[in-house]
Amino acid sequence: MPADPALRAAALESKAWPFEEARKLLDRIKRKKSAPREILFETGYGPSGLPHIGTFGEVARTTMVRHAFETMSDVPTRLLCFSDDMDGLRKVPDNIPNKEMVREHLGRQLTKIPDPFGEYESFGHHNNAMLRRFLDHYGFDYEFASSTEYYAAGRFDAALLLVLERYDEIMAIMLPSLREERSQTYSPFLPVHPRTGVVMQVPVIERKLDAGTIVWRDPDTAKQYETPVTGGHCKLQWKPDWGMRWHALGVDYEMAGKDLIDSVKLSSKICAALGSEPPEGFNYELFLDERGQKISKSKGNGLTIDEWLAYADPQSLQLFMYNRPREAKKLYFDVIPRAVDEYQSFLDAYPRQDVRQQLTNPVWHIHSGRPPQPEVLVADASGRSQAVSFALLLNLAAVANAETKDVLWAFLRRYAPHVSPETHPRLDALVGYAIRYFHDFVKPNKKYRLPTEEERQALAELDEALARLPSDASAEVIQQTIYDVGRRDPYKTVQKDGSTGVSLAWFNTLYQILLGEEKGPRFGSFVALYGLDNTHTLIAKALAGELVKGE
Repeated sequence: MPADPALRAAALESKAWPFEEARKLLDRIKRKKSAPREILFETGYGPSGLPHIGTFGEVARTTMVRHAFETMSDVPTRLLCFSDDMDGLRKVPDNIPNKEMVREHLGRQLTKIPDPFGEYESFGHHNNAMLRRFLDHYGFDYEFASSTEYYAAGRFDAALLLVLERYDEIMAIMLPSLREERSQTYSPFLPVHPRTGVVMQVPVIERKLDAGTIVWRDPDTAKQYETPVTGGHCKLQWKPDWGMRWHALGVDYEMAGKDLIDSVKLSSKICAALGSEPPEGFNYELFLDERGQKISKSKGNGLTIDEWLAYADPQSLQLFMYNRPREAKKLYFDVIPRAVDEYQSFLDAYPRQDVRQQLTNPVWHIHSGRPPQPEVLVADASGRSQAVSFALLLNLAAVANAETKDVLWAFLRRYAPHVSPETHPRLDALVGYAIRYFHDFVKPNKKYRLPTEEERQALAELDEALARLPSDASAEVIQQTIYDVGRRDPYKTVQKDGSTGVSLAWFNTLYQILLGEEKGPRFGSFVALYGLDNTHTLIAKALAGELVKGE
């Protein structure tokens, strides 16, 4: 369905990065002599291992660009998720059963190696099934493509014969990028051994253009073989394969990690040598661990998608992927709560924004232009909906020592009687995530401290001030009371207009003494949810030193 004219006009001017990427495709269309029948987006997957968080990120980001383009253009689009399952297995993965059985088949195509899990036709078929299940679970709109099937069915035959014809041009592109020793034996063609099924990395002795074959020698037996480059008898080295695939399929857009910049350049040159314009795209930055080191699957120093989704929803992960894709970001457990709350903030703001603002709001891109209505818990003084933050739920789980959802829901129902797991399913999910995250990451690191004499006096005054409030005082009223008590030395600040303010040190004091944390939620919201009576008890325990003793 064509986009609304106002929406399309706003999209054409939007500074959001998916729209900036999509405009590259509009320029690409203008360069063509005739209008394209479709725009083809592609993502690649190496099925020597299971799908991981990088796979999720690439498909999610590409989907965002695809939808941005569809908002600006009526040209049909497709997303092809391509599995390089014809690759030869070079190393036995660490996270599979029956390693010895797999080791006997090293070098063979992934789709010709028995499945170590005993579930599918081959190891490649197993991992392809995992990929499709993975993508289907998150609702991505895509078409799956298998390298083995495409080669065997002849879908690349014309392009492979062209590679054979322009062999010298492709070698001239590749050889300068190789070490001297490697360049002596390099060939873009990898023949499949007719006897062993191994994908061979051997020099080409002779090319026969009329027959469409290459001649090569088995290094173990010295026997020569003549192999067709078509019909799945050969595959290409991965950089020539990438460029050939772009040419053969007419790929218009594909992004890649920053570590593949040189590979993209070489594959683009090969695609051009075959007579096609390389696809548009950009190189996204890689993830870092909490120490700033590059995440490595072999080191196991990263955060997996399953680990993220044990503590937060996929929308928060998509937001993490959306934000600043060209900047290196630390990917570890501490980033999860902030991502959850940032997503909620963007979702809450969306209904109040005009079209141009909505197009720069990440939730528009996360939900392909149709973000859900935010769940309203209570309304503030201005009538805006207020949600319970993940940070607040974590602190509530801490002070309530919550083991089950029912404990936190008792506080939520007291605060907002109309709310239930049935009316607020996202909040219910967050409650479960918060309990799990608190017990695994927050509780082991909690550290309360005793108040100083000055802090004891301030806490006692806060307790008295809160006691004067009605039991149904709003979060805003409670927050103002906390501000009023905090307007004292050493927390008092003087604003530019001469008014008196409160420094963050006052709130840090409350977090450290009452919650055992360095940071925390908006404290008025916490007290409103936890309850004034419960907060009175909490302050009393802090003044008596019971919180420190109970660590």
